[in-house]
Amino acid sequence: MSADAFFNSRRDQIVALAARHAIPTIYEFRQFVTAGGFISYGTSLTEGYRQVGVYAGKILKGVSPADLPVQQSVKVELSVNLKTAKALGINVPMSLLGRADEIIE
Repeated sequence: MSADAFFNSRRDQIVALAARHAIPTIYEFRQFVTAGGFISYGTSLTEGYRQVGVYAGKILKGVSPADLPVQQSVKVELSVNLKTAKALGINVPMSLLGRADEIIE
């Protein structure tokens, strides 16, 4: 999970800038695609936050943080915004759409 809140907090500005300059972009999180970005491929923020909550719960119940294993997200999401693809003049192959977890039309 990205530790860079700077880019996440400026998601709409980044997506608008890419659209203004007709730059096809691939983002790390699906939230950029729902904001109008082209494609995202990366870990699930929701799953990452869920894991943080599970760990916090274990620590609050008395488990030592040193006893908890290091974990990484195993769920990777592919999201495609077809409206943005059309605006950029990009035809997204069906093979890619078939693999997408989310398609925004």
